[in-house]
Amino acid sequence: MAAEPNETRTVQSHRILHVFRAPVGGLFRHVMDLARLQASAGHAVGIVCDSTTGGERGGQALAELLPCLELGLVRIPMRRDPHLSDLTCLRAVSRRAAAVGADVLHGHGAKGGVYARLAPADSAIRAYTPHGGSYNYRPGSPLHRVYMAAEAVLARRTDAFLFESEYVAKRHRAFVGGPDRVTRIVHNGIAESEFAPVPLAEDCFDLLYVGELREAKGLPYLLEALVKLRAEGRALRLLMVGSGPDADSLRSMVSQLGLSGAAAFEPPQAIRAALAKGRILVVPSLAESLPYVVLEAAAASQPLVATSVGGIPEIFGQAAVDLVPSRDAGALASAIRRVLDEAPEVLAARVQGLSRSIRQRFSLERMGGDVISGYAAAFQARDERRSVGSRKLAQTRTA
Repeated sequence: MAAEPNETRTVQSHRILHVFRAPVGGLFRHVMDLARLQASAGHAVGIVCDSTTGGERGGQALAELLPCLELGLVRIPMRRDPHLSDLTCLRAVSRRAAAVGADVLHGHGAKGGVYARLAPADSAIRAYTPHGGSYNYRPGSPLHRVYMAAEAVLARRTDAFLFESEYVAKRHRAFVGGPDRVTRIVHNGIAESEFAPVPLAEDCFDLLYVGELREAKGLPYLLEALVKLRAEGRALRLLMVGSGPDADSLRSMVSQLGLSGAAAFEPPQAIRAALAKGRILVVPSLAESLPYVVLEAAAASQPLVATSVGGIPEIFGQAAVDLVPSRDAGALASAIRRVLDEAPEVLAARVQGLSRSIRQRFSLERMGGDVISGYAAAFQARDERRSVGSRKLAQTRTA
């Protein structure tokens, strides 16, 4: 119901502590965007994250964000895999939550989700955004079973699941299930300025990859596709921008495939600077949640080829028919070939249509509003559960 003209609408402000591990990649961007949105809306925001990752770029980004962090920034060593040091991290998160009086503990990613949900803070709600992570392991594998069992335990200490894609939400329902909790699909949002086209640099590469250098990102299939296309007489060049644990093995693969003069590597950099260096962005991933790089390239009307994994079909919407299966170098080569050979006006219409669709469905404002709405619903649901519990206890005592 709309407010009366003289009615003052009260919006509750929160004290929000975001907890995550590595200040890198899409998860980090998501938290930074949320922190700025929440701070500008009058909420007090703080961050706890890892001190051993992120490098100079991560440190600089956090320094720039610091003026928005009324509840401050704490960085402590966090391991990627389960480790005894997790107990030390959990105590640090608990102390920080108590010190700043947090009423929302929002964990991001598997490790951040563990710390935020296990920290003792009775007055706070606990929200969790998985960002793919443990949900992307192959179903039925030992690691998948272990992680899903852990998620089932942690679900009982979760007040709100804020999934960034319907894909991950479906996997949660399939492999974790209850108990019933507030659930929202909160797609990543991007700013209006990101819809401006990116002018291409002189002598730019034909193909571009931006992201972590991991075989799970499908890069071996991209290199095989490049071999196939060059065998047709297409003198294509590929630039891979990023860093990661498989960088050395990928460089070796480039050499073994005879691509040393056709494939180059550059370190992580600002996304629009990277997009300017390639005509076609290729996302050959084997698993994803809702990758920002796809949103950013599509918004800027950059031609792209991507696999139909994770939440990528949610980004493409009706254009998802253009996606290709993963683990298929031939299909990847065919999709790249189609973009290369398409009439310029047809290609422009297609990429601009996707950009308009992105603008309608993936805004920062919607993302921020949906998260706060999820918090509010979680507070209400928790209060209702406690009320029901109190009534049952009273009835038991009087019986």
